[in-house]
Amino acid sequence: MQRIIALCFICLLVFSCGSKKRAVAKKPTIERKTRTTSPPDVKETTEATEAPIATKTYASATEQYIDTYKDIAKTEMELYGIPASITLAQGILESGSGKGRLSVEANNHFGIKCHDWTGKKIYHDDDRRQECFRKYKDAKYSFRDHSLFLTQRKRYSALFDLKKHDYRGWAKGLRAAGYATDKKYPQKLISLIERYKLYEYDKGILGEEVVANDERSTPTKMSHTVVKGDTLYSISKKYNTTVEAIRRMNGLEDNIISIGQTLLVQ
Repeated sequence: MQRIIALCFICLLVFSCGSKKRAVAKKPTIERKTRTTSPPDVKETTEATEAPIATKTYASATEQYIDTYKDIAKTEMELYGIPASITLAQGILESGSGKGRLSVEANNHFGIKCHDWTGKKIYHDDDRRQECFRKYKDAKYSFRDHSLFLTQRKRYSALFDLKKHDYRGWAKGLRAAGYATDKKYPQKLISLIERYKLYEYDKGILGEEVVANDERSTPTKMSHTVVKGDTLYSISKKYNTTVEAIRRMNGLEDNIISIGQTLLVQ
């Protein structure tokens, strides 16, 4: 009996040991932290922009014209001896400060007509309807043609005997030689030169000292404004000179004068 009880106890002990569940090792739960990743360095996408080029502002179309063409006029003076002040003043007057039809459509700043011209042409009303004018590819060729026009025609040769800074003499000489039919053409040129100080460009080529010395050595010229009843003979007697001298100083081809005309008399 004791054996049976002992045997049952052993069997019970063995059964209970085998029936124990194996412990399952659980993986430790890892708390996942939300990783806040900072975005990669963002390269600045704003590119450096060039500073805008400051554009010049002008009080008038005439000032803009002068600034645009002053260097060309000075170059022509160096090459051909025509005062830059005269070239600029003529360009302003003839082209309407670069706004006239001939200058806009044909780059013709001096109203030079075709004559023996073999290049391109434009037709424009002037002294007569639909006259032929020269047409240029660039305005600089108009300035060069102006220089050649004056230097290659005999009737303008007397101009080159004048001092290069004597813009008054040049203005009057152009009218006397027949460049323009307007009786007030010289006064208009002189007014432009003095208003915009275009004579400074002449000094830039000749030099201040040269001009100053030359002016000191040149006697002051006297002028006379023609009034009703004046003749070259009466004017010559008034200033103790001769008719021929007055004609020569003013480039006159005959004795015809008009009221309001300004003449050099001494």
